[in-house]
Amino acid sequence: MDKSAKKRILLKIGSNTLTKETNTISREKLADIAVQISKLKDQYDFVIVSSGAIAAAKEFVKLQVKDSNIQVKQALASIGQPYLMRLFQDAFAKENLLTAQCLLSYADFENKDTQANISNTISVLLENNYIPIINENDTVSTEEIKFGDNDKLAALTASLLKVNLCVIATNTNGIYTKASMKLGVPKTILEVTNIEVLKSEVSDEKSSHGTGGMASKLIAAEILQKDEIEMHIVNGLGNNFLIDSLNNKVNYTTIK
Repeated sequence: MDKSAKKRILLKIGSNTLTKETNTISREKLADIAVQISKLKDQYDFVIVSSGAIAAAKEFVKLQVKDSNIQVKQALASIGQPYLMRLFQDAFAKENLLTAQCLLSYADFENKDTQANISNTISVLLENNYIPIINENDTVSTEEIKFGDNDKLAALTASLLKVNLCVIATNTNGIYTKASMKLGVPKTILEVTNIEVLKSEVSDEKSSHGTGGMASKLIAAEILQKDEIEMHIVNGLGNNFLIDSLNNKVNYTTIK
């Protein structure tokens, strides 16, 4: 198939998805993602924005300072990032998928020349069948450590690359109505175009392992909406979540 005919998907994988809400990176989840991408690779080119470097480091490192200290989190991220990449490489290699690491910071999106360099590099990787795996350069940047779990980074990258779809994999079936949450029976908001309406439904609580929550996903949605890029918020905990959402077999939130 002509690569120019393929659609481009940016898949953002949150920490809760990667760990399957445990304290360690799930090899089973990485394998699940690799299998799905292998099945979809003839239709789509994939760019991945992945959290999880800090979670990866915590598997085998205990630093003698409170984890809430931002410098400690930066150190954990620098330790965990190469380990996380090795886990991706191992899982994806079993499906004959090639991966490449890209570390970005917000300053990279503020300069036209740097933006062009990012876009050109990722285009070359995709043309040569490498899947770029992007994370924030936590050693020099702290914004996503403090708030966002890479949601904003995913949106900025998706907009820069002019992807066809941005999929945010998290630990819920999209955004739930506030009323249904109060009743204890979550009901997914399936589709919305007015983000202001969604804001009244979203709390600012953050997830157990990630730093985002739904508030940061709405910030990402606003960035994407300006460039007319559709965003799906899907539950990444189950197997086959990406294929099932693309085929509308599960509930998720679409923001257009």
